[in-house]
Amino acid sequence: MKPIEWTSGKLRLLDQTLLPRKKVWLDIDNYHGVTRAIKEMRVRGAPAIGVAAAYGVALAAEGIQSEGMGDFLARLSAACDVISASRPTAVNLKWAVDRMRRAARGHSEVDSAKEALIAEAMTIHEEDEAINRRIGANGAELIRGGSAVMTHCNAGALATAGYGTALGVIRSAVESGRPVRVLATETRPFLQGARLTA
Repeated sequence: MKPIEWTSGKLRLLDQTLLPRKKVWLDIDNYHGVTRAIKEMRVRGAPAIGVAAAYGVALAAEGIQSEGMGDFLARLSAACDVISASRPTAVNLKWAVDRMRRAARGHSEVDSAKEALIAEAMTIHEEDEAINRRIGANGAELIRGGSAVMTHCNAGALATAGYGTALGVIRSAVESGRPVRVLATETRPFLQGARLTA
């Protein structure tokens, strides 16, 4: 299950606060909605938060009506500050927002900057899944068939763009024919290991 989708100029996020009992998608068309989803823990996991934040910057750019690049960049920077403040301890969030700022600065026209920001957010999304698949393949080499592996917190596809960090290693091991027993521990106060990873 991929918790993040970009469809028809909107961000779709799987609302993780309702899992595992309900599967509800949030369709978000502005950066304020992305900021709320991050603040309210509807999107969780450092990589997933970073990807969502990148799309939030792209949505902010789309909403800016501006005649010139100077004004556009100033307004975009203000939106980036709001997005960055939504979870100040999330390293991937700040990294993604900073990368998006740099992508916008490389253009002399507003329309080309907007297009580049959507493309950059999509690249961040694709890179996250590719990175997690590489982590999974490398980590799987360390796991013998029949092993028991303990994960902690939100370690699966829901924490990322769609494959998983620690659980990605386990997925890769199983995909290569090595069965693994998983002990998924809970995390307070949201019980993410029990409610999401499991």
